[in-house]
Amino acid sequence: MAVKITFLGAGSTVFAKNLIGDVLLSPVLKNAHIALYDIDPRRLEDSRRAAENLNRALAAGAARVCAYAGVENRRQALAASDFVVNTIQVGGYRPATVIDFDIPKKYGLRQTIGDTLGIGGIFRALRTIPVILEIAREMEEVCPGAWLLNYANPMAMVTGALLRGSAVKTVGLCHSVQSCVPKILGDLGLAGEVKNPVWKIAGINHMAWLLELRDGGSVLELRDGGSGDGGSVLTDGGRDLYPEVRRRAAEKNARARLPGAAKHDDMVRYEIMRHFGYYVTESSEHNAEYSPYWIKAAFPGLIEEFGIPLDEYPRRCEAQIAEWERVREDILQGTELTHRRTREYGAGIMEAVAGGEPMRIHGNVLNRGFIPNLPAEAVVEVPCLVDSLGVQGVYSGPLPPQCAALNMTNVNVQLLGTEAALSRRRELVYQAAFLDPHTAAELPLDSIRALCEDLFAAHGPGFSGMYGNS
Repeated sequence: MAVKITFLGAGSTVFAKNLIGDVLLSPVLKNAHIALYDIDPRRLEDSRRAAENLNRALAAGAARVCAYAGVENRRQALAASDFVVNTIQVGGYRPATVIDFDIPKKYGLRQTIGDTLGIGGIFRALRTIPVILEIAREMEEVCPGAWLLNYANPMAMVTGALLRGSAVKTVGLCHSVQSCVPKILGDLGLAGEVKNPVWKIAGINHMAWLLELRDGGSVLELRDGGSGDGGSVLTDGGRDLYPEVRRRAAEKNARARLPGAAKHDDMVRYEIMRHFGYYVTESSEHNAEYSPYWIKAAFPGLIEEFGIPLDEYPRRCEAQIAEWERVREDILQGTELTHRRTREYGAGIMEAVAGGEPMRIHGNVLNRGFIPNLPAEAVVEVPCLVDSLGVQGVYSGPLPPQCAALNMTNVNVQLLGTEAALSRRRELVYQAAFLDPHTAAELPLDSIRALCEDLFAAHGPGFSGMYGNS
């Protein structure tokens, strides 16, 4: 029997195209019923046309594609789904994300991405969580057995709210783990020397840690689901690559930090590794705003020294909008619809749950003892096994204490932000912002509270009214 896969936020056409393309290349899933849902009819129609063209090009029309626009049709889109893929961005780039960047600037608070932590991440969570919980309640009624694959940021807060505030089976998915090891080996000139990289990663989303990295060794015998990441849960054996990685990274950063030297795009991560001992999974532009060390008005030279791209997310959004308009007609007419399976875990999870081969992923799940030195209510990013019974986290062991401590500075904000969205208590919003590492390093308490109030006002009375109780 064909599975039904519903894509929420299907107007994110390029990302939806990649995920749908992966589905259509799967022998297990290519005859799926694909339901596309978005509140924007024009973007939804673009995605529908792209999906139909992909269906013809990759699966000889074996899939069934339907589109549903507007909140009034959401339950129909969800009905009888086996999998629901969430990529919604509540409020969109304009006006919501622009507000999240522009208002903090008035207080001297600068951001790079603003979708995971910090003021931008907190307010994105406050917008997103009420909507995704409405969707979860509908899923409980019309597709209670479905798995929700959450790709929406802020990953830890949105996924945590779903796992704590609903009965929906949920896993949060990101692609930073898959790209972590290829990135560092390639950038340090080790890719050609390392024949069989095996590794262990655990932590939280966007701040998981590359705990072990070896060439060869014993690995868990589960396939990677076609993601091509080449990794596995490390047990023992093989050549330890970390000493050479640390040496080359330190030398590369030392050269790049010299006055007038060319910068590279991983300077913050290398510096974190130099001081804390381990490489972190997500990019330097993200991690620059997750700790208090990098974006500092009192030390403006750090921005240039470490090549930190302020306002990077708005810049990317503008570029993506322009690029979509450039290629839109070619994609919709089917002239640029070749596809190779991506590193995203989504299609592999659906295959495994639908009866295909078991696989290993890294997923975001509640910390049921998987990392003993992080809280049980935290959402952690750990190895997970996936089979017909679903997604199950794997025990990873305690993190090095300094890594757990850095994670906790983010977990504090995530837990308070999630609780604020679940309880609708404005005082918890302030407290989440008070504890944010970057915000607290730049602003005093009264200014942080005033900034939050300005953001509530800028996002409008409907949004502000949801968080009226302190």
